[in-house]
Amino acid sequence: MKIIDNVSDLLGDDLKEELRRSRRARVSAASFSIHAFAALEPVLRQLESFEFVFTGPSFVTDGGGRAAHREFLIPPVMQKRDLAGTPFEIRLRNRMTNRALARACAAWIRERATFKANPGDPIPAFMWTSGDQGVGAVYAGLQGLTAADLGYQPGHLTMINKLIDPAANERYGSLFEGLWREPSRLMDVTEELCAQLERVYAENDPSRIYHLMLSVIFRAFLEDINEDLLPNERTGFRETKIWNTLFKFQQDAALGLINKLETYNGCILADSVGLGKTFTALAVIKYYELRNKSVLVLCPKKLADNWLTYNRNLTTNILVEDRFRYDVLAHTDLLRTRGTAFGMPLDQVNWGNYDLVVIDESHNFRNDDATQEQGDADTRYRALLNKVIREGVRTKVLMLSATPVNNRFNDLRNQLALAYEGNSRALGEALKRSNRRGDLPPGATRLQRMAGPAGCGADPRCDYGSAGLRLLRTLGQRHDRPLTPAHHHPL
Repeated sequence: MKIIDNVSDLLGDDLKEELRRSRRARVSAASFSIHAFAALEPVLRQLESFEFVFTGPSFVTDGGGRAAHREFLIPPVMQKRDLAGTPFEIRLRNRMTNRALARACAAWIRERATFKANPGDPIPAFMWTSGDQGVGAVYAGLQGLTAADLGYQPGHLTMINKLIDPAANERYGSLFEGLWREPSRLMDVTEELCAQLERVYAENDPSRIYHLMLSVIFRAFLEDINEDLLPNERTGFRETKIWNTLFKFQQDAALGLINKLETYNGCILADSVGLGKTFTALAVIKYYELRNKSVLVLCPKKLADNWLTYNRNLTTNILVEDRFRYDVLAHTDLLRTRGTAFGMPLDQVNWGNYDLVVIDESHNFRNDDATQEQGDADTRYRALLNKVIREGVRTKVLMLSATPVNNRFNDLRNQLALAYEGNSRALGEALKRSNRRGDLPPGATRLQRMAGPAGCGADPRCDYGSAGLRLLRTLGQRHDRPLTPAHHHPL
């Protein structure tokens, strides 16, 4: 008996010597790799027959032709993956020779090799060779037939016993023969194996590669899509006048805003000046009105006429057929308790009954901190937070601003705090991120420094960076002039 450890003796070198004087080879192992075939190709081609049994259910499907995940998993490797190279063969795979090897291996298999899989209980792993005049050997303890198992690439610790005793050779040969001839025990997978190799060396259409890349890039986004968070088509919002007035990039933005409002309870529409934020917001407002929601628009007093035009029966209202019914109040009306504003008595306004609040020029609410207790401080920001958002029904917040960040990251932070009522934990759960250190997820250290209660201050390290952009992508929607209307580029 000889012990092969792939350190002082390599299994691949020993096999080459043994197979040169053999006519048949039989293998029972967990995996097979085209790189092992490449290493042993000269001696494998001179064999009269090569029979291989996968010790587990590789390339086996269920009765209906479907491939169950567990059926391809053979600890510690997956056969379909390992066929083109195991993780230990990464250097060989990087040589970009897989296509040529796969083509040569498939031709050799069709000429003189047979592969079967064992869908039942595991069977012993070994390799048996036989030649003229009783020449032959048994390699017991073989894990797989890969370049790593042969010792030509780094791999797992290996201890293989080579037996050259005729009695042992005959016993292992009889064991393999009994398994091989039992149709109920093994399934022929030669064609499936060749089909898998064909995928390795097949010429792929460029469009298929392109779509595969898109699938990989956007997989996480697609997995996060929830039908409950997508706009409800049954509301008929696509048949409204405002919807059909929008450009395509504005329609895309409106859909994105609805999704973000449903997911995170708030969003900032940060389109550049002149790109129609008002009309995009009107499409969102109409969607929620069709769902019988109550909507409030808060805007600077000088911009109130822009909004009042579309919810009144005026000849200048080009959207009159949509019959908007939202309320319009000015930012300063949040602190007023007497008088009227645009026909509404301010002492009777039910501030806590709005399902959606649209804040035009939301950067006017950038200079307060919802995460800090302010005592009896009386500001428009506090009035909005306490009277409108925190009280009554759950309120979604849509903010419109071409300049959501003026001088510091806290400008954005304070506006976003309105969406989650100053509760960073609520936003953290919506973002599916852990908030270990501070006030505003995600939990990157730099983001915590920028968004913490102390603010940025004069810290020169406090820039927007990737953390701020990541947060703005999540809760923001933005387009730029060069990209519209022909192109669409959301944050």
